[in-house]
Amino acid sequence: MRGLRTLVRPLVAHASWQATFHTVAGIFLSAAVGGVFTLLGLLWVAAALSLLTGPSGHPVLIGIYLGATVTGPFAILLWVRFASALQRERFRNLLEVEIVAPAEAPLAGWRRLTHPWAQAATWRQLSYHVLASVLAGPAGVLVVVCWSAPILAALWTDHLPAGERVASFAMSGGLLLSAPWIARGMAAADAFAGRHLLGPGPSEELRQRVATLARSRAELVTAADTERRRIERDLHDGVQQRLVSLAVNLGMAREAFADASPEIREVLAAAHDEATQALAELRDFVRGLHPAVLNDRGLDAALSGIVARAPLPVALRVEVTTRCSPTIEAIAYFTVSEALANVSKHARASRAEVVVEQIGGNLLITVSDNGDGGASVEEGGGLRGLAQRAAAVDGTFSVVSPLGGPTTVTVNLPCE
Repeated sequence: MRGLRTLVRPLVAHASWQATFHTVAGIFLSAAVGGVFTLLGLLWVAAALSLLTGPSGHPVLIGIYLGATVTGPFAILLWVRFASALQRERFRNLLEVEIVAPAEAPLAGWRRLTHPWAQAATWRQLSYHVLASVLAGPAGVLVVVCWSAPILAALWTDHLPAGERVASFAMSGGLLLSAPWIARGMAAADAFAGRHLLGPGPSEELRQRVATLARSRAELVTAADTERRRIERDLHDGVQQRLVSLAVNLGMAREAFADASPEIREVLAAAHDEATQALAELRDFVRGLHPAVLNDRGLDAALSGIVARAPLPVALRVEVTTRCSPTIEAIAYFTVSEALANVSKHARASRAEVVVEQIGGNLLITVSDNGDGGASVEEGGGLRGLAQRAAAVDGTFSVVSPLGGPTTVTVNLPCE
């Protein structure tokens, strides 16, 4: 009984009927696609031969021949893409196999007609349709014959002797039992060909994956910057305002109890000083998350604040005609801030210079000092962090710092 169930189970399995419907649908779809390809090809060849052999007749006919010759490859290309989309839908809906369409580069003018024919993806898709037009019919017919073998045997063996009829029914039973496996095999072979011919090739898949990773990285950078802005806004509007109110109230209490005992005055003074110090630290922390002045007044004003707080003289020159994206401005701000912090901590410099220029679609940042030099990204620390910030948005970072100085840090960021 168990052996019988093992034989019968594939006949009613969902995967078997799924593969059968997929294969049978391929007969009609591939035949239609092949027929249209044949018709378009014949029309194009006929029009081209009419021009090559010397067009004659009415000028309207000559114009038709010329138009058909010129637009024929474009019509075939459109049909290749449309037919490939239909086949991918067949795989998706009937076989639950997802095949990603090859990426198409945005082109304009005549390149939209000529360049796709130079791409391997076009020829792979055309190869699939040619193979499917030739092989889908026999494969589908074989699957249908296997499923309907007992019915065919009953219809066509009435005139045969009893022994031959028994042999025919036994053979038809074997074909029926093999039908699920033949259908699955045909569908698997079709899916293998579809993935390799209708989908992107290895190089195209790699390019798509790189583009996807680049988009994901950009989205992560933007999301992190947005989250910093939200935290800065919440701290500025919430905790910072409460600390300001607390410091003001403690200051008023300190003045109100100026005649109180020394112990009370000492406690109030300590509390007021702690609140004031906490407020100053919170403001520095909020400014380190994301400076509000960067949103309100732009990069020039924000960098002027950094320069004003620097412990050494810093010359600043900002030449930015149009504002960059908020994420790029934030990276530029923190780049200058971290670079000047490194100068004040390690360079032993007496002065520094910051130049920010907008050149084309890029933002060029140069931070130089007259310190001792010897700085290197390989040593880690702040410079490596700056390099990572620049690389996160496809920017470039370089350091020129010979022993004895001077040191020049150059960062090139895309404005978008």
